[in-house]
Amino acid sequence: MKKQTNPKGKVNKNKRRNKRHPVRTVFIGILLIIIAFVAYFMIKVQSNGGGVSGILTTVIGSNKDEIANLEDLYVLCMGKSQNLTDTIIIVKYSPKTQQASMLSVPRDSFVGNDVNSATPFDKINARYSISPQKTIDAVNKLTGLNLKYYITIDTVALRELVDVIGGVYFDVPIKMDYDDITQDLAIHLEPGYQLLNGIQAEGVVRFRHNNNGTSYSEEYGDNDLGRMRTQREFIKTVLSQTMKASNITKINEFVDIAKERLETNLSWDVIKKYIPALVNFNIENLRSDTLPGAAGYYNGVSIFIVNTTKAKEKVNELFLMTPEESEGNTVSNEVVVPEVTKPKSQIKIEILNGTGSSSKLTTAVTQLQNVGYKITSKGTTNVTKTTLIIDRNNNSEEDRNAIKSLLCTGTVQTGLSSENVDFTIILGQDY
Repeated sequence: MKKQTNPKGKVNKNKRRNKRHPVRTVFIGILLIIIAFVAYFMIKVQSNGGGVSGILTTVIGSNKDEIANLEDLYVLCMGKSQNLTDTIIIVKYSPKTQQASMLSVPRDSFVGNDVNSATPFDKINARYSISPQKTIDAVNKLTGLNLKYYITIDTVALRELVDVIGGVYFDVPIKMDYDDITQDLAIHLEPGYQLLNGIQAEGVVRFRHNNNGTSYSEEYGDNDLGRMRTQREFIKTVLSQTMKASNITKINEFVDIAKERLETNLSWDVIKKYIPALVNFNIENLRSDTLPGAAGYYNGVSIFIVNTTKAKEKVNELFLMTPEESEGNTVSNEVVVPEVTKPKSQIKIEILNGTGSSSKLTTAVTQLQNVGYKITSKGTTNVTKTTLIIDRNNNSEEDRNAIKSLLCTGTVQTGLSSENVDFTIILGQDY
C-alpha cells in the first residue's frame, strides 16, 4: 500500500494559502485605485493652477478657466445683532483684476420723504426690520446702483470665526470703555496692537462711544463715522489673517459657521465658485470709504443726510472706475491715458427694455443719467432673459466695464458702428 504524497495537514495548509490570494488581490486592487485617484486629483490640481487655489478649484468641481472668467460680484453686507442691523456695507469683488471695494452706509441715513417730519423709521437701518430686500431697495436709491444680493451676518459669527482662527491681531484705535446690559455688551480695551479673542473682536466693531460720552476723535471720525472706519479696517484685518494657507484645514468649521449664522439670497453654487479666487486676493487691493453726508437733528430725530452729489462721485470712484482712473490715471509717477476712454457725458446710449417691466426701464435710465451718461433714446423690445451691452464704436474696455458695473449685470458684445450711439443696452430679466 503506497504512502500518501500529500498528507492531510499539508493539503489544508495549501488550501488556506490559496484562499489568501483573492484577499490580497482585492487589497492590491483597492490600493491601485486609491493611487490612481490621488494621481488624477493632483494632476487636476496642477492643471487648475496648483497651490491652495488649485485644490479648492478641484474640490468644488470647477476649473481654472471658469474661475478666471468669473464676473464682478456685488453684495450688500449687513451686520445683525438682536435683529437690528447697525452695519451696512456695499462690497464689490472683481476676480479678474483681484480688486475689491467697500462703501459703508451710515445706519442713520435718511430714506424718508421730508426731513422736517422725520421719524426713527425713516432711517435706513429700520428698513431691515421689514426685510433685507427693503434695505437693498433703499441703498440702491441712495447710490444709484443695482444691487441684488445680500448677506446678513450675525455678530455671533464674528466671535466664532475669530476664535476658530486663534484670534486676530488688530490695532485698537482708542481706549474703549462701554457697558450696555440690554445689548449684552461689556467693552473694555486699551488702545494699541494686540491679539483679540472673539468677544473682544465683537466689542471693537460694535463700539461707538465710551460710558462717559467720549468717542473717536473728529479727525478719525466721531461716533458712527468712527465705528464704520474701524469696522472696515477690522474686516481687512480678519480677511488677511483668515485667508492663510494654514487655515485650509479649518474650511469645514468656516462652512459650519456660515450655514448657522449667515442669511443670504446667494446660492451656494454661486458662492463656492468665488472661494478659490478669493484665496489669491491681496488685501492691499481693497479700497474703502463711507457714503458722504452730514449728521443732524430734524424733528427731534438724529439722522444722516447723504450728500447726493458727492455720493455719486464716491460710487463712481469705488465701483465704476479702476484704481488708476480714480487716482488721476497716475501709476509710479507716469501718466497712463486709456486709448479712447471718454467722459461719461460724451457717451451716448440707447436703451431698450426687454424686462417686461416699465419701472425697471425707468430705474436703469435714472441710474445711467445720475452718473452722467447721455440717454439718446429708449424703447421696448421682446422680453429677454439676459441683459446685452452692445458696443457700437469700439469703445475702451474701461467704458464697457463701467456700464456693466453700474448695471451689475450684462454681456458685452460688439455691434454695427453708429454715429449717433456709442452703446445699445437691451435690458433683460436678469437686471
